[in-house]
Amino acid sequence: MKPPLYVHPLTPKEHRQLEAARRSSNVFCLRRAQIVLASARGQSAKPLARFLGCSVQTVRNVIRAFNAGGMSCLAKRSNRPKSAKPRLDAAQCEQLRHVLDQSPRRFGKPTGLWTLALAAQVCHEQGLTERPLSTGRHEKLSKLA
Repeated sequence: MKPPLYVHPLTPKEHRQLEAARRSSNVFCLRRAQIVLASARGQSAKPLARFLGCSVQTVRNVIRAFNAGGMSCLAKRSNRPKSAKPRLDAAQCEQLRHVLDQSPRRFGKPTGLWTLALAAQVCHEQGLTERPLSTGRHEKLSKLA
């Protein structure tokens, strides 16, 4: 079993900054400050998570972020994946515009209106994409209906 995870000993400056952050109107910053201060007092992740109403993994992530980056862990960063890249290049985007300027009926579809799912299907059929691109949550909802 791994030993409990705690933040490094706080400097007086860090302690003052964390106490100030606990009074912040920014909920993200406030919650992280609470976690760091409680960990510095010796509270372990599991009871702390239970008390704050978050997951144990969230508490561990905050502790690791504080130990690695200090006070910068209080600032919210982008949730965007670092590996995100466009699925279509410039030429494929131009082809997509050309497809969407036409009626879906021209591609053998029974409707004259484009939907995300229909556009993904036609793009795949026209060879713009290797597979039909997911339309995300909307696609899942339409399967439930």
